[in-house]
Amino acid sequence: MTRIAVRPCSFRHSELLRQGGVHPVLARLYAARGLTDARELSSELASLIAPAGLLHIDAAAVFLADAIAANKKMTIVADYDCDGATACAVALRGLRAMGATVDYIVPNRFEYGYGLTPEIVALTAREKSPDIIITVDNGIASIDGVLEANRRGIEVVVTDHHLPSDTLPAARVIVNPNQPECGFPSKNLAGVGVVFYVLLALRAELRKRGVFDAASQPKLDSLLDLVALGTVADVVKLDPNNRILVAQGIKRMRAGRMHAGVAALFRVAGREARSASPFDLGFALGPRLNAAGRLDDMSLGIECLVTDDEGRAWAIAQQLNDINLKRREIEAEMQDTALLHLDDFSPSHSSTIAVFDAGWHQGVIGIVASRLKEKYFRPTITFAPGADGFIKGSGRSIPGFHMRDALDLVSKRAPSLIDKFGGHAMAAGLTLRAEAFDAFAEAFEAVGKAWLTTAQLERVIETDGPLEDAYYTTAFIDLMAGEVWGQGFAPPVFCDEFRVVSQRILKERHLKLLLERNGQRFDAIWFGHTAAVGERARVAFRLDANEYNGVTKVQLLVEHAETA
Repeated sequence: MTRIAVRPCSFRHSELLRQGGVHPVLARLYAARGLTDARELSSELASLIAPAGLLHIDAAAVFLADAIAANKKMTIVADYDCDGATACAVALRGLRAMGATVDYIVPNRFEYGYGLTPEIVALTAREKSPDIIITVDNGIASIDGVLEANRRGIEVVVTDHHLPSDTLPAARVIVNPNQPECGFPSKNLAGVGVVFYVLLALRAELRKRGVFDAASQPKLDSLLDLVALGTVADVVKLDPNNRILVAQGIKRMRAGRMHAGVAALFRVAGREARSASPFDLGFALGPRLNAAGRLDDMSLGIECLVTDDEGRAWAIAQQLNDINLKRREIEAEMQDTALLHLDDFSPSHSSTIAVFDAGWHQGVIGIVASRLKEKYFRPTITFAPGADGFIKGSGRSIPGFHMRDALDLVSKRAPSLIDKFGGHAMAAGLTLRAEAFDAFAEAFEAVGKAWLTTAQLERVIETDGPLEDAYYTTAFIDLMAGEVWGQGFAPPVFCDEFRVVSQRILKERHLKLLLERNGQRFDAIWFGHTAAVGERARVAFRLDANEYNGVTKVQLLVEHAETA
């Protein structure tokens, strides 16, 4: 079941924003997203929360400054997704600019799994012989790996944003806004955001020591294109602090001041950097970087982001594009298989989905889980074969169901079921023995039944209500494009009643409509939908500027429509 709803909006907050000089429609959109103060709209770097609020960040800065002074060898251990790759590139570029001797290693997900495992520590020691390991976008759950590093006399700095379990690793320093007792106001930093903050603190420490002054210090804002890309691709909540990081990164991209690899990814994806948007980062650049970690080796993605050679960046971007095409093929096959497994699945009788197939690819299960979650609107975990009789699962959730906490509860109720797990509210990963799959699916469903109400299992398209006639314009679309919309700060979706003048199916896959309201007619398209709508329809839509034959017109992108 899908229904259209209108977001509640405080008239008082909307009026205050409007009186503060905000455009009347934007004032209403912001107020509906919980914004109460125009100052929260600032996208200037000066408005960033100061690094000092992050627990242990000063200790990390002092430790790293001492290590640079003593010329110690550092190795970054990165995660194999887009956040991990951008975090690794930011750490490498930033630390090198401050005089560090630093290299990186990224675990191959198929051989080593996730995080700083004892095996990765052994590999790092063998190949890089570092004095210090710095984790980016992982490490908060790496208790055994940190112990192994300590045993070998390697000191560990953990920078991460994932939720910790009851025990923290015995690292030299941990910087993570989600660790206990950290009072940092934004718990939503991505891994790349955390490491960017560590660099800011390190630079301040080096200034204090007289290594740099304000004029000679490295310009860390040059890394913001990478910070923006990782933040959007990791689908963390775009709270005011993250919106500043993303807005600043996008501003650099639009001005052409981005790294060679980012520019190459725009080009290979057929997107214009001069009109860069969070949508481009999340759906065009991010997937091409992620594909390397899913099917191959994320080193390729990191190399794309750390090279300054435009030719090399372009060559790697083309390789990444090819891998992404292959990923799409594998994903389409896996999705077909998943639908066969779910042939007799009845959403009305189930609160969750758990599916395993022996032929599935470990690197793509997360995307398939995401697609199934979209289709059935149920918390979904898909499993593929791992090593030694284990299977690996990747889960995606719906609002109101905390995926990591659900796995934690399953693990507490049946301690022998799950081998290991970790993640966030909306996404998590786990490993279990193949023969435990049925018991796990049952235990997971029990949690879903207990936690989710019928209302929560109904898909709601949240909208901002009707849009006044005067704003169906490209000028208003440009105005909206100036804001950073995304996870937790939803892009505007309007809804209204229209007369359906005509409708036809396009390329056997999409519904093309001509809609009329108050004497105005609009082209509209409903992607991936072919069923006809009634003569009068209530339509939830986004505004889009469609350019055709040199003429730009407003078209409506339909999110959902119901007969009025």
